[in-house]
Amino acid sequence: MLLTWIGFFVFVALLLFLDLFVLNKEDHVPRTREALLWTAMWTTIALSFSGFIYLAYRNGWVESDLGPKEAVITYLTGYLVELSLSMDNVFVIAVIFSYFKVPPKYQHRVLFWGILGAVFFRLAMILAGVYLLEQFDWMFYVFGLLLLYSAVQVLGQQEDNDPSDNPIIKFVKRLVPVTGDYHGHNFFVQIDGKRAATPLFITLVIVEITDVVFAVDSIPAILGITTDSFLVFSSNILAILGLRSLYFVLSSMIDKFEYLKYSLALILVFVGVKMLLHEVWHPADWVSLVVIFGLLAGGVLYSLTRPAPAAAPED
Repeated sequence: MLLTWIGFFVFVALLLFLDLFVLNKEDHVPRTREALLWTAMWTTIALSFSGFIYLAYRNGWVESDLGPKEAVITYLTGYLVELSLSMDNVFVIAVIFSYFKVPPKYQHRVLFWGILGAVFFRLAMILAGVYLLEQFDWMFYVFGLLLLYSAVQVLGQQEDNDPSDNPIIKFVKRLVPVTGDYHGHNFFVQIDGKRAATPLFITLVIVEITDVVFAVDSIPAILGITTDSFLVFSSNILAILGLRSLYFVLSSMIDKFEYLKYSLALILVFVGVKMLLHEVWHPADWVSLVVIFGLLAGGVLYSLTRPAPAAAPED
């Protein structure tokens, strides 16, 4: 069991090392074709990992009551949930980059370190969530209600919030001086012998905070599918590893996915209701996979085939 976890961390660390220090060591703006190829590669890696899941649960490398086939379906369902909710995260990150005027060639670096931090934050949140659900059955109802509330928030969210109003950013600025200009891809620089943060570091902090906020939605959603900590963590991490390339694919197409938020809200509602009714409703694992995939695909197709709703006239 421990060796399986260690092996997964080594696997993720190797992927991240190759990404930043080998394949993307030079700052550049990924073209759409390049981003699509990277997205396909990360998706292939994540789907291929289901083969390892099958072997691990068949050979007892992970302590679990799930059979290998059930584990694979659960892993794919969790991966799809996280991938769909990550799309909403992509749109918010685009707003953050636009607000801070982050040069496009440095955006990949911010996303890389942001996701590296997300690995540690999400591990802590997942282990805490699994522990709470195993120790306190009433937490299913708490998480279920949280998901229903999140669904309402997704439908009513506003994208014009000022990131600089975040209290954590104000706190960071009180602790360390912040330069007015970017200094290459550096997060910190020395000015007159004093260490100062650059706007790129402030952007990174905002991206980290955004990921934690979105994890409050996505982690309970996956816990509504399974409380197997290895399946929850592996599906979660392999989904967000592809977030960087997904960002560069979708950021130029944000206006075309106006209706996707309805699909995301329905996915949250479905999993939330499933958690609230966990004592009386036990749908087959493949049912959740089909429903979530259908809702996600439906939102994407509807957005691409229907004109975006007209913007409200300004007063």
